Parts: sequence; structure tokens; C-alpha cells
Amino acid sequence: MFLDWLFGKKEKAIGKVVHYFDKIQVVVLALVGTLKVGDKIKIKRGDEEFVETIASMQIDHQNVESAVPGEEIAIKVSRPTKNGALVFKV
Repeated sequence: MFLDWLFGKKEKAIGKVVHYFDKIQVVVLALVGTLKVGDKIKIKRGDEEFVETIASMQIDHQNVESAVPGEEIAIKVSRPTKNGALVFKV
């Protein structure tokens, strides 16, 4: 990772926050990459960013272990975020 920073490896977004439910701290992500339970993600909007480990995810209120591009998933997060935030796999 240090070498990535040193040589300027560009991060590639795997999704975008399309909705944030503030009372239950859940985000809906529209995916353009694959994601699975246990993956670490970075949610970034402007100067604000934080890292989460996916403990569980749902599609249409059903628990799933993985998701592919084109799907929308819901995950619980520990910090507030906003619509439009980009999501990167760490």
C-alpha cells in the first residue's frame, strides 16, 4: 500500500451511495464492481472518508454473501455519509 501511495496508484470506484438511511445507518450502493461479505471498503465524499468491513449485505431485504456489477445492495455503516459518495475496495 505504501508503494501504491508513493507511486500514485489511482483508486478505482466499485460503487456509489444512492441512498443513506440516517436513523438506521444503512447505505444503498449501486455497484460497478464485485463485493462480498468480509471485504473492506472506503467510503469517500470530498475530504471525508472512512473504512468499513462488510459484515453483512442485503439485496431486496434478503441476506447475500456477494454482489456483482449492476446490483444495488444495502449495508450497515458506522458513520454518516451522503448520497453520491464513492465506494472503493481497500
